[in-house]
Parts: sequence; C-alpha cells; structure tokens
Amino acid sequence: MAKAYTTPGVYIEEKNSFPSSMIAVATDVPVFIGYTAKAVSNGYPVLRQPVRITSLAQYVAYFGAGFKPRYTIADATDADKDAFTMDGKRKLLNIADNHTFYLYNSIRLFYANGGGVAYILSVGTYEDKPEGIAINAADIVSAIDVLKREQEPTLVVIPDAIALGEACYNQIYTAVLQHCAETQSRFGIFDLVKQSPAASTEQIVAAFRDQIGNYGLNYGAAYYPWLKTTVIQPDEISFENIDVSVDLAKLLPESAAREIITQFKAIAQPTDGDKKNFHLSLKTASNTYVKLLNELLNRENVLPPSGAMAGIYTMVDKTRGVWKAPANVALKMVNAPAINISNDEQEQLNVDAVSGKSINVIRSFVGMGTLVWGARTLDGNSQDWRYINVRRTMMMLEESIKLGCRAYVFEPNNENTWVTVKTMIVNFLTNLWKQGALAGAAPEDAFDVQIGLGTTMTPTDVLDGKMLVVVKLAVVRPAEFIVITFQQQMQKF
Repeated sequence: MAKAYTTPGVYIEEKNSFPSSMIAVATDVPVFIGYTAKAVSNGYPVLRQPVRITSLAQYVAYFGAGFKPRYTIADATDADKDAFTMDGKRKLLNIADNHTFYLYNSIRLFYANGGGVAYILSVGTYEDKPEGIAINAADIVSAIDVLKREQEPTLVVIPDAIALGEACYNQIYTAVLQHCAETQSRFGIFDLVKQSPAASTEQIVAAFRDQIGNYGLNYGAAYYPWLKTTVIQPDEISFENIDVSVDLAKLLPESAAREIITQFKAIAQPTDGDKKNFHLSLKTASNTYVKLLNELLNRENVLPPSGAMAGIYTMVDKTRGVWKAPANVALKMVNAPAINISNDEQEQLNVDAVSGKSINVIRSFVGMGTLVWGARTLDGNSQDWRYINVRRTMMMLEESIKLGCRAYVFEPNNENTWVTVKTMIVNFLTNLWKQGALAGAAPEDAFDVQIGLGTTMTPTDVLDGKMLVVVKLAVVRPAEFIVITFQQQMQKF
C-alpha cells in the first residue's frame, strides 16, 4: 500500500528490480553415527546430539581417540585360512567380544580423502571400559530420528553398524534409506560385511541384496570390498592389544624376551613409562613379538570403505561439483582393496538383472593405485536414479529451489509473482548449466521452467492458494561404458 503523503516535500521510494538470488545448498556434509571414547563439547555432554566439526583435531577434542582392541591368540588348524605363522607354528588372531569399533578410524580416512565439515552423532561411549561395549542396533536406529531436526547434513555414514554383521542390513540400513527417502535431502553410504575365507563374494553380495529391502534404494550406495589402509600407525600397536589371558612368556621363544616379561610382571602398578619401556624392550629382544605386532597392525588396518567414500564425495563435490560421479578417483592412505575383484566378478556386482541392487567395486590398477570403480545407486535398474551423481544433483536442485521459493510463500498469487519466481529459477539453472551440471548445447535444451494460469495452474488452483511450478531438467550422466569401434579399411593407393 502506498504511503499517504500529507506534508509537502520530496520523497524517495526504492523498488526492487531483480528477483531474489538462489544459492545452491551444500551437498558435502556427512553425519557419522557411532560409538566414541567420550562425547563432551565445551564442557557439556553431547551424547546423542549431532555436533558439527571441521577437522580431525576437533573430533579428538570432543569425542576422543579410538578404542584399543584386544586379541586372543590360538593355535590354528589347516582349515584356518586367516592364520599366520609365528615361531614355526600356525596361529590365529581373534578379537575380543565387544571390541570392534570403526568410527574413529573412518573419520581419519574421511579427512585423509578430502573431508571437511561433518557432523558426529555419538550413540554411546567406551572410554574407561577396557572390556568394550556391545553395539546396539536400536541405539543407532533411534539416533537416526534425531537427524530430522538438523538441516545441514546431506550424507549418512554409519561405519560401526557393520560390526553387527549381516544383521545391520535389515535393522539399520533399511532405516537409513527410509530416513533419506522421507527427507529427500540425504544419501546413505553403506558397507558390506568383511570378506572372509568362510564366505565368497557371491554369498556376501547375495545376503546384502536379500536383506536390504526395496524401499528408497535410490537414496543409497554400497561399496565393496574393505580396504587395506595405513591409517593406524605402528606406534599405536603394542602388547596392550594382546588379551591379558595370553601368556607372552609362553608365546615368545626368545629367552631375553621372557626375562623382560618376568621383570615387568614384578612391577606392582606399572606406569605409562614402564609400559612404554617394556614394549620397546620386547621389540628389541624378540623378532617373534615384532611379527606379532605386524600381524595385529595389518588386521586393524583393514577397514570398511564408507569413511573413505564420504571423503571422496566431499572432495569431488568441492573440486568438480555434485554432478560429477564420485568414481575413477584414487583413495589415499589405502594400499589396496582387501581382495581383488576381476572384470568378470564385477559384472555380477555392478549390474543385477533381477533386483537391480548395484554394488560399487573398489579396485587396484597397475600404476594408478586403488580406484573407486563404480558410480551406481542401489536402484541400478532405474533409468531415472541409476547413477549417484544424478540422484544427488537432483537432491541439491530440489532443496535449493525449495528454499529459494520459500520467500514467496503468502505473496500475491498473480502474474508479477509468477514472473519473479520463474526468473529466479531460470537464472539459477542457467548458472548451473554453465558449470556443466546440466546437459544441452543451450539453456533451453538443458531445462524448462513453467508457471502460470493455463500452463501449470487452473483458476481453482489459484483459489485454493496453490502456485504450481514445473521444472524439467536434463542432468548429466556419467560415461560408464566407453565403446571404441575399430574397423579395417581398404588401403588407398
């Protein structure tokens, strides 16, 4: 309504000439859910509360370091393919119950591979609990509901869930897919169980496909196999990773080592300095002890890939854009996949004619390192949502346009508002087309925005207070299969 003028004079009125600008929402903010050493921020407990961090140092300050697991050592049989030889005898390492936690080391992998801003949602603490704690699926599932109050996270990563084995598929992963489908702004990154001599790749993948369900499949992606990493350093492994039930004096054949053990046992309450000196002395005196530590180090450094993949997603989003598939990218702090997958084996993982539940493979290539060699969602048979970058680009566009149009709620539902809204969306999409997010030689080939009476709305819609906007998009898709045809031609004289 125009201002009523009653006093003679000159008055200035300013009118907006341009529509509001629309900003692309962030797509590279994962939330990690799992178990931590502690959960304290600025002196206040933050258990079961999402906490925003920007670095590994900040994570350690709020949530502490990793759990120090303990292993038992048993005599192995010829059937135990995971055994190693120590002092001429085959031995088998078994981790103690309730000692398996992957969150901390997954965060380290995340930052090593380009991670940035992240949220941590701790569902339990293991500090001062040398016997560990049992991972509970109900704790994790109930924590997922907490995320409904947070707007920023766009990726959901739960490395600790895989410690439950196949049970996590139906109990946790299905809940994540449902949450992501309901919010329409999040994407889940999933692990498959750790491969072992007792289960083949075909069995592991079949179990995953059977139990993951069929709801919200385009809102998640799975990666296989696990990774041989260098995250855990040799100085992090010591005799404290060996269960107290193991008698080192009987295990180590060197007489000097046994004498060192006897002297250490005589100390009533050893200090941290005593423990360090004991560890270093054993390394000097016993090659068997060194070999045992190396086996423990190798065992601990085999990690699920979800943490590294969250870092890859973040790095690709920042450097190329969310429309670039997070694939054909080398993983850092990774020596190799835990098992090598061949082309023939990947055929069965990448494409599944029955369920369409594609599994993305991580493979080693000579001279190129360990590469992510798959870019499909779990909805691999869908022409709309087959590729991760397509799904995540649409999530970004939907959320950005939704937030941009919020400023026009309760504005007059007339031609002036329609033109303003259309111009705002067109400008936003044109900028993205210039960056390569949309396919087409010209903007009109890449997208189409429609709004107006007789186009998207009827008079009844206007009476009902509805402003209907139709946006059509041509999102770029990855060149997953490059086929080069060679044919001989007649020699020209």
